[in-house]
Amino acid sequence: MFSIITLCVTGYFIGQPLPTLPGEASDNFLMGYIRFAHFAAAYVVTVGFIGRLYWALVGNHHSRELFFPKFFVKAWWKEVWHEVRWYLFMEKTPKKYIGHNPLAQLGMFFFFILGMIFMIFTGFALYSEGAGQGSWQDTLFGWVIPLFGQSQDVHTWHRLGMWYLITFIMIHVYVAIREDIMSRQSLISTMISGWRMFKDDKPD
Repeated sequence: MFSIITLCVTGYFIGQPLPTLPGEASDNFLMGYIRFAHFAAAYVVTVGFIGRLYWALVGNHHSRELFFPKFFVKAWWKEVWHEVRWYLFMEKTPKKYIGHNPLAQLGMFFFFILGMIFMIFTGFALYSEGAGQGSWQDTLFGWVIPLFGQSQDVHTWHRLGMWYLITFIMIHVYVAIREDIMSRQSLISTMISGWRMFKDDKPD
């Protein structure tokens, strides 16, 4: 969470630099520190994302539900529609889920999973320009820049990706608090403890 916040704040200032500071340029390294914090946080998030992907491959079915939604299962889409109606206050009773509900799986896949992959690829592509030709960043991600056309286009899309993720985070926080209050199972405390608690003994 702290790394994501760091990325958003420093990313904003990289795109909208601070006014010129007084004094000799060699005495002011503020933007350098901002860029360093951005790059360091990017590495932390990337390693964490790779770890989460590894857990999805070796863990139980709950660990895979965000990476592999059941797009081709008709019953799953019915559950998605039920959740849409529940969030729009068109359903009186929510259903119980041990893991993420189907709508949450869908949202997390398109916003978080695909969004993070996009940001990692475009971010390291931009970083490869400073790392230099032949660096591992250039070898793995350098192809992204010509794919988009030019470096400035990648900058623009990377910045739009930041706002895409910020929008998701705001929606995610609202939904998490709402569900913790209105649903039939715990949510926020589950993120901390790992234990899912149900508020009633009624069957789903």
